[in-house]
Amino acid sequence: MKELRMVNCSNQDEESFQRNLIFYLSAPLSAFIVLANLFIIIGIVFNRKLHDTANYFFLSLLFADFFTGVTLPFIPRMKFCKELDYHSCLFVYISPNFFFLSFLSNLLMVHYEKYLCIVYPLHFRSFWVHRFVPLSLLLVWTVPLVFSSLPVFGWNQWGVNSTCSYAHIFPSAYLYLEIYGFLIPSILVITFLMIKVLSVARRQLQEIKKLHRSVQREGALQLEQQMDLRYAKCIASVSLIFLVCWVPYIACLHVSVLAIQQYEMSWLTFIILTCMGSGSAAVIPVILGLSNRQYTSLWQAVFTKHCGAWGKSQEKGAARPQDKPSHAVTLDSG
Repeated sequence: MKELRMVNCSNQDEESFQRNLIFYLSAPLSAFIVLANLFIIIGIVFNRKLHDTANYFFLSLLFADFFTGVTLPFIPRMKFCKELDYHSCLFVYISPNFFFLSFLSNLLMVHYEKYLCIVYPLHFRSFWVHRFVPLSLLLVWTVPLVFSSLPVFGWNQWGVNSTCSYAHIFPSAYLYLEIYGFLIPSILVITFLMIKVLSVARRQLQEIKKLHRSVQREGALQLEQQMDLRYAKCIASVSLIFLVCWVPYIACLHVSVLAIQQYEMSWLTFIILTCMGSGSAAVIPVILGLSNRQYTSLWQAVFTKHCGAWGKSQEKGAARPQDKPSHAVTLDSG
């Protein structure tokens, strides 16, 4: 999410073109993330069957992703100078940073909770994540808030004649600490948890296949092929999510590191990687939510109900005109 440490206060025509490009790249993706999160949030909140610990964590992730989608168009605009005072400038730059850090911490908590449920299926409720759910939710929001607020407590480069720019709010040491101390480690931990869950699922799949062979030999081969196919789809889905969502974001982080080191690069490359990198990472909760049928079951029921009622009304409307001609034919024939 981090932006280039460049201050571009001149060349208004070029800046206007860059702003338009940022809008056309990030606005559609932002609208999709916001609407999709609202769609899934409503499906969870109004479905009482989904009110449990795991879904509370996922609901917190959806709210964080919702706010991330709202601030997504403002992230690439951090490279431009703004005519704001000190406190307004802090709010403009710290808010997107806080929402993105909270999104990443919530995503890490969701994967950790799923890891505990799968690796320790009989004892996962004894872990602190399930025993102290409010405390866990408080941590995934408080820690990003504290870290993102460090510039408010004086860790910035604001001077007497400073303008509202990214370089005057976030020092280089702060950026290095955030990228290599929070963002990259979080992505690595999430990847490790996903690989661990897949390995446990593979081991359980082998045990199920052995048990099925000992109990029922007829049709065992077909069932094993179906289970292997589903497992292969899971691996393909996880790999695709990593390539499509995480790789662009990691590339965006490396672009930021090069920018901190005063490496010259094209502004077009910077804008594309920043918009697509940040947006691709924010799409992950939407993919996880829409792929779960439980989260969309409420909307499916509503859709089926209204479509059924509309279909019945159409059938009744189509049946009424058909009665009169048949009756008229009877009279004529009599």
